[in-house]
Amino acid sequence: MRTFLIINGPNLNLLGMREPGIYGGETLQQVNDRISALARQLGVAVEFFQSNHEGAIIDKIHEMTTRYDGCVINAGAYTHYSYAILDAIKAVCKPFVEIHISDIHKREAFRQVSVIQPACVCQIYGQGTDGYLAALHKLEEITR
Repeated sequence: MRTFLIINGPNLNLLGMREPGIYGGETLQQVNDRISALARQLGVAVEFFQSNHEGAIIDKIHEMTTRYDGCVINAGAYTHYSYAILDAIKAVCKPFVEIHISDIHKREAFRQVSVIQPACVCQIYGQGTDGYLAALHKLEEITR
């Protein structure tokens, strides 16, 4: 069975209470439950990882080489400046789908640039938490 990793970066553990006008009212656990339900329908497995620490995210990405078939990543603010995460994604040679809950292209200038995008198969943004579901569909499709 294909297994996909879902990585959430800094402050995403505060979903549901962090700026609900931008990020919505769902908690991270509620989002993960929706992703799990879709994974069952698609016949794939998912594992979840959230960290506020760049090094922990990089260590988890390194596990991609032996444990996972693809990854959905919301790197949070690291999206905009973590060349270390970019390098980790490039090193593992697995498909990554970059996800953002808000429309990063309609936000502050610094949020409009993703340094990890070149290493990802696609970028999904502005769909709220439904973007995670679209990302899982994309991974399932490209790894068939």
